Amino acid sequence: MFENIEGTGFEMLDPRFAACFVGHARVERLWSGGRWLEGPAWFGPGRYLIWSDIPNNRMMRWDETDGSVSVFRQPCNNSNGNTVDNHGRLVTCEHLARRVTRTEFDGAITIVADRFEGRRFNSPNDVVVASDGAIWFTDPPYGIMHDYEGDYGEEEIGGCHVYRVDAATGAVTRVADDFVKPNGLAFSPDEKLLYVTDTGATHLERGPRHIRKLRVGDEGRLSGGDVFAECASGFFDGFRIDTKGRVWTSAGDGVHCFDPDGTLIGKIRIPETVANVTFGGTRRNRLFICATTSLYAVYLTANGSKLG
Repeated sequence: MFENIEGTGFEMLDPRFAACFVGHARVERLWSGGRWLEGPAWFGPGRYLIWSDIPNNRMMRWDETDGSVSVFRQPCNNSNGNTVDNHGRLVTCEHLARRVTRTEFDGAITIVADRFEGRRFNSPNDVVVASDGAIWFTDPPYGIMHDYEGDYGEEEIGGCHVYRVDAATGAVTRVADDFVKPNGLAFSPDEKLLYVTDTGATHLERGPRHIRKLRVGDEGRLSGGDVFAECASGFFDGFRIDTKGRVWTSAGDGVHCFDPDGTLIGKIRIPETVANVTFGGTRRNRLFICATTSLYAVYLTANGSKLG
């Protein structure tokens, strides 16, 4: 059963936002009972959503066919970001084990990456898969800063970076090293641009709280890196991009929608701090929203550029 939520809805800041939703659409709360939710990923053939409840060390599953919610995996190494690869397999960032893994069709777990130049990662946070099968992920230290979302530990790499795992060879490359705390990431529809959030302000006075835009070249080489958008409410965390190139990102007061030119055109108000979003449903026109303790969803006229 879905629940109407008082105080939620669409806030239009620019006329362009009107094309993104229908007037009678409403935000629905699908489930509540977590501690800090992240990493929603949609699995089309099964019509279900997987997400992480990091402090509770479990992954949850919502079934579209009957609205049921169950535990997908517990313990789960304090998993954070999740996505779907080009074969429909689950790819997961694990704080506790400080690695990125893939869940095979038979349930076996394969380690995608757990070290760079012999040293353990900090705590892989968010992950996306490119059309060539390469796996890209961010590695801030949130999972080793305390025992709430992982285990307290020391940084071995000596920085917080963005990495790429080659699909053919499995080689891990550091593709960006000028972020304070890289967090969410997503490609533009044509994959010529990579957007990455920097949440350095969580632990650094006057640190960054923005999304940067980088140009993707051959073999994953990145260039540029100008600030695309600054967050005026809390922090940008996870985000996804629709087929028109609009960026739908988490924020302190809900979901913010940015036009490709960087204009904030509207918001979806949510009564909890939002951490991650993803597009799902049979037409990728339903936005699933992980917000602190609850899972929300809303139908849009926008469609996600890809699953995961």
